[in-house]
Amino acid sequence: MSLDDHLLAKYLFLWPYDFFSITNLTKKYGISVKQFQTKVIACTKIKVVHYPFLLIDDDEKVAKNILEVFEDFEDFLCLGVIKTKEEAINRILELKPKLVFIEIASKKPDSDLSFAILSELNEFLEELPYFVVITSDESHAFEAIKKGVSDYLLKPLSQSELRKCLLRFQKKNPFKEPETICVKSYGDYQFVHLKDITHLKADNNTTDIYLSSGQKVSAYKTLKHFESLLPFYFLRVHNSSIVNINYVSRIHLGKLKCYLNNNEISIPFSKSYKDNIDTIIRRISS
Repeated sequence: MSLDDHLLAKYLFLWPYDFFSITNLTKKYGISVKQFQTKVIACTKIKVVHYPFLLIDDDEKVAKNILEVFEDFEDFLCLGVIKTKEEAINRILELKPKLVFIEIASKKPDSDLSFAILSELNEFLEELPYFVVITSDESHAFEAIKKGVSDYLLKPLSQSELRKCLLRFQKKNPFKEPETICVKSYGDYQFVHLKDITHLKADNNTTDIYLSSGQKVSAYKTLKHFESLLPFYFLRVHNSSIVNINYVSRIHLGKLKCYLNNNEISIPFSKSYKDNIDTIIRRISS
């Protein structure tokens, strides 16, 4: 019997373990606590993702099939599965994903998923995300293209067609990541590399930016300002904290704490940011 890394990640991040539980687990799989710790470090080295996406679908089976295919595409990160029109609009405006999958003409009688979502978003966004319509009706697919949707997939879904869809998206949207931000403090302008930022903390109307080197940079801007400025892999987990998910090594749901740099730094998180915590857990355990 072996301790699969994917299974290990689920144990570690979804359940709050104490030392007694870890000892029992290592005995069960015939490994030492030190080997367990080595595996923990290995499974927490998160790869940077480039394409955040939302999945809007009230068909759980279809949603599951789509997410399974995404396991082969490490550049993509699901920010959530949404089932209603109102939630879809709110999350798109809040998260500004580059890619959105949406089911149209659901067979569920109470479904409110329709092209009206796109029409409403046009009122608020200068440019819509790359929408991919999922439908079982070919006529809806053609209607989607007329309405400016970027691509479509017909049900029943084919994994090969979904892969082609993702490759078309990547070809049209080559990844260009901002490398630095300018931080102003006391007339001093510093250019900070985004990849070096582990987390940010609010300090009244200023923000402390913490770097992987241990350095702290103070900025004369609010945390809300940086929340709107930073790329998608920076997520707010508390009224006073934003974390770079690429440094998250552990989520302790029992203690409501988020750990960075292989557990060297602990950041409290709030239940009001549960969606963001769920996103981090999905990335860690994928």
